[in-house]
Amino acid sequence: MPPPFAPRTLLSRALAVPLVLGLSCFLPLVVISQPGEGPRDAAFWLQVVLTVYCGVRLSAMVLTTRRKLLQATFWMFCYMAMGVAPLAQAVIGRVPTPVVGPREDLVQAVSLVLLGCFAFDVGALLARYRPLLHRRTRGEAPRPTGGSGAGERGPAGAGPAMRPLLIHRGRLLLLAVAAFACGGLLIVKLGGPAVFFSSRQEIIAGIEEAGVSGDGSQAGQAFLRGFGTVPPLIALLVYTRWLVTSRRARRTWSVVAVFGALLVLNAIVNNPVSNPRYWFLTVLFALLFTAFPVSAAMYRMSLTVGVVVALLVFPFADRFRYDENNTRQIETTSFLEPLALKDYDQVGMFANTITYVESGQGHSYGYQLAGSLLFAVPRSVWPDKPSDTGVTVGEWMGAVNTNLSSPVWAELWIDFGPVGMTMGMAAVGYAAARVDRRVARRAVRGSPPGSLLLITAPLLAGYSFILVRGPLLQATGRVAIAALCLALIATYRRDRGTLLD
Repeated sequence: MPPPFAPRTLLSRALAVPLVLGLSCFLPLVVISQPGEGPRDAAFWLQVVLTVYCGVRLSAMVLTTRRKLLQATFWMFCYMAMGVAPLAQAVIGRVPTPVVGPREDLVQAVSLVLLGCFAFDVGALLARYRPLLHRRTRGEAPRPTGGSGAGERGPAGAGPAMRPLLIHRGRLLLLAVAAFACGGLLIVKLGGPAVFFSSRQEIIAGIEEAGVSGDGSQAGQAFLRGFGTVPPLIALLVYTRWLVTSRRARRTWSVVAVFGALLVLNAIVNNPVSNPRYWFLTVLFALLFTAFPVSAAMYRMSLTVGVVVALLVFPFADRFRYDENNTRQIETTSFLEPLALKDYDQVGMFANTITYVESGQGHSYGYQLAGSLLFAVPRSVWPDKPSDTGVTVGEWMGAVNTNLSSPVWAELWIDFGPVGMTMGMAAVGYAAARVDRRVARRAVRGSPPGSLLLITAPLLAGYSFILVRGPLLQATGRVAIAALCLALIATYRRDRGTLLD
């Protein structure tokens, strides 16, 4: 059933209406009305359609009666990285990464992005319906299609699969100890806390001096930073939810003390100065969605403020990447130019991936995906292990900087072609909607403090910015570390003293 009427929710929705109109209509019109040298051809008008479509879908996520964390963050990324930013680039005729192929490849790329967005919506629509056989095998009574999911709990005697995963209290203590150990090791290896508040250039230099990123390999750097940042974040999320949902925890000095120490640790290793901007979004959204598990107003504010931060703050955040001598100054005559000079190269890189495939390289038929899933296999064992898709296409282009994005559309395209890409995007939409529906049933007042799903979903929603942006090979390392941490604290046991209360 829809949540009960709340005046604050109605007020926040009324205040969101002008912003919704701005996302779908006003901002795209402002962008296309700016002067520029970009051609107004098929690629341009397809980009306009894509921007409006993503704006409408993001608006629907803002105004929905249920919080849809994964779907909302997907559409937020699409709106800012596949919609407004590429539209600004099309208007002024400047792109952050050169599009090396013919204009037809860019037209094809924008068309396929639009097709993938539509397939995502179709998959999310299909997720509303579950086969009757699936319900019976889980022990649920049949219910109307439009039901709310009140049958989450089956009849007496239902199997263990009906019981949600919870957090084991004793193992949580082990995770906290591991978080302090890993975070402390990262701080010591890089020379102390001060370096984390200087610049990303100092962080990279510290990693090189520590001897974990030699011979041009990024594996040691990813391993050190992954274990130094992910366990502290997950431990902080668990303790945050515990304190938010449990009065007893707020009265227990040991829980409050550990939470405070984790807060300090994360302020050092996960601060926005020394970390990539998309990782900062991950931390921010995971904390907000965990700390306010049922707040519709905070959910809507997170989406709208996130768009503003991504479009207006991110392009000017390079002062945190470099020291004072190497900071690239931004001198602009239009507010569109920073969007064409920075990180939003996803549509252009998708077009380059299409050109790469059609130039004779061909589709890899799962080879790139296998490299991402088997990221832990060393190249000494697998000499032909594929590189990041962005790196592969960048080297083929002859780019000096091969640290390029590879959005999920490009990852699916290079492996499986247009049919596989469409089916893959539909599967992503289906999975995201299924998780969102389950979270909506669990995220209610009175839900147990140790619900693992209500920790995992906010973390996955935040990290989806990195997963959708790609490349997948770079993103899977932290996913695996997070999975290990969550598996450590997960339990089906209901013994007294093992659960959070």
